[in-house]
Order: sequence, then C-alpha cells, then structure tokens
Amino acid sequence: MIKYDKIGNNYNSTRKADKKLTENLIRLLSPSKEGVYLDIGCGTGNYTHEIQKRGFQFIGIDPSETMLKEAKEKNKNITWKIGIAEKTSLPKNSVDGIIGTLTIHHWNNLNLGFQELYSVLRNKGKVVIFTSTPIQMKGYWLNHYFPKMLADSIAQMPPLESIKSAMSNAGFTNTKTENYFIEPNIEDKFLYCGKHNPELYFDEQIRHGISSFSSLANKEEVVMGLSKVREDIDSGKIKDVMKSYENNLGDYLYVVAEKQ
Repeated sequence: MIKYDKIGNNYNSTRKADKKLTENLIRLLSPSKEGVYLDIGCGTGNYTHEIQKRGFQFIGIDPSETMLKEAKEKNKNITWKIGIAEKTSLPKNSVDGIIGTLTIHHWNNLNLGFQELYSVLRNKGKVVIFTSTPIQMKGYWLNHYFPKMLADSIAQMPPLESIKSAMSNAGFTNTKTENYFIEPNIEDKFLYCGKHNPELYFDEQIRHGISSFSSLANKEEVVMGLSKVREDIDSGKIKDVMKSYENNLGDYLYVVAEKQ
C-alpha cells in the first residue's frame, strides 16, 4: 500500500501551503502565465493549488489515490494524475517547469526519477526540489528525544551529493542550492515545524501529518520522547538542548537545476 494512502486521511488539517515557502518556489521556478508546470509528488496539492491561484497552470502527479482525492476537492481546475517520478506518463517536452516539495525521499530511484523529469521538461525549464539532507537532519534537536525515529528518517533521505549526481546524470545543468531555516510561524506542519515551538509535537493531528511520526516511529519511543520533552519544557532544560543543536547548515534546502 502507498504510504500516504494510509496517512492521507485528515492530512490536510495540518499540512497547509506556507506563504514563504510558496513565494520561494515561485521565485526559484520563475514561471510564466503562458506555461504549464508540474508538481511531482504533489500530495493533497497544497502548493500546486496555492501557486495555481497566482495565475499559473499546473499538473499534479502523486502515487496516492487518497491524496489526489483531497487535491481534486480543493481545485478542479488543475489536472491531477496518478503517477510517480520515474513514470509520469506525460509526453516528452510537455512542461515548462517542475517543483517537488518533500518528495524525493519517497522516490524508488533517484536517477530514473530525474531522467523522467528531464524528459518531460522543455528546454530552458527549471526543476525546483525542496528537501532536507541527512547532514541537515542530524542538526535537528529532535534527535535528542527521538533518536531511533530520526535515524530511520535520516536513512531514507538522499544526500545532496546523490541528488546533484542524479540531476547531472540526467542532463540537468546550472545546479544551485539555497538553504531554508524554519521560521517560528510556519504554516506547513512537516517534521521540523516545531524547531522553535516544541509544544507543537504534543498535537496528535500534527504528528499524524508527519510521516516520521505516523509511519516510521516506534510508539514506545514517541511516548517516552514526548514525556521527556514535557519534562524539559517544564524545567527549562529544553532551551539548552535546542541551543546545543543550533547550526548554520539550514534545516531544509532548495535544489534548483535547468534543462538547456
């Protein structure tokens, strides 16, 4: 079963398009009103919908029927399709740009995925990937409280070198990266949304919308970890824990490349 067919119900209650992330995607993608764009691994289509509202035409592709059902209810003017990065079933040279937010760690094969995206992208088009690397994730203070969960999450994340290599092998050029640091008021409640506000992780709905908690986590570790977080919040110790994990690596990053 597709992972998000399991956790897709009520996923939208905590996973909303963050305004700043949406603006960053648009800035890096540089879309035109005349173009057609692809959101690969679109999930329930939060970012697809939000960018489409700004006047840009999108196709959303995801392997989860549950997710796409919610996406269709949100916006019937977007073309939603079942598919995966490695097989979009789109014609060659049919889209003017591609975004992918927090999706590449779910791909079966990074090289095949980027080869397919390169194939469907028109010349001069950009691909903008939003992800997190293992090195960045080792800097999350969540490691202190949920070591097994974070280790499992980190293990599935492609290193930046692998992403760049797969992009290059597919033919992409002018690859660049831009770090992203979690802001206190982030609207999209993904894994490190509680960087500045640990209280968020006590919300069961928020944990349900985070695959690390809902699919990977050992329930006993989550219970014990949350208990320890509560204890450290009450004593004030969590400030020291959070400070010990401060770094300048970025919490997530954008990887941008072009098809010449």
